[in-house]
Amino acid sequence: MKDFPGLPGPGAPTIGAPMALADFMASAGVDLGVSGWVRVDQDMIDAFAQLTGDLQFIHIDPVRAAAEGPFGGAVAHGFLTMSLLPRMVVEVIRPVEGIAAKVNYGFDRVRFLSPVPSGARIRARVRRESVEEKKPGRLSILHTITAEIEGQDRPALSAEWLSLWTLAEGA
Repeated sequence: MKDFPGLPGPGAPTIGAPMALADFMASAGVDLGVSGWVRVDQDMIDAFAQLTGDLQFIHIDPVRAAAEGPFGGAVAHGFLTMSLLPRMVVEVIRPVEGIAAKVNYGFDRVRFLSPVPSGARIRARVRRESVEEKKPGRLSILHTITAEIEGQDRPALSAEWLSLWTLAEGA
């Protein structure tokens, strides 16, 4: 697996000491903060294009994208921006005591609001909207995530991210 500068490696630690489960359960409506910046360079865009088969020139041909494309140069795939969210969010969401497993449940209202130019840096702004116990020992978590582009007022992406967390035995 190729490393990209500025990205935490697999298993990178989250920020902060573990949060007590009771505090986590009461944390709806809290702005959790922002991640560090991640540079989305042409190598990353090209690797994503090869992996997904999305080989549009606006992503993989900077010269042609500058001459013929609508954005003045090569831009990242919207799905590349979205796929970087876990790597950024892990920096913001504190671990929680008593959690056995976390499962991605999906996204609601994903919007790609602005293109990310090749070479730009992005970061994730995270807000916890809700924490609900759907079944005994099963939590439904909703976070609003905004992917910001350095130096731009309009974000790259906005999404509501749902996850299901399972409590450890006895938690």
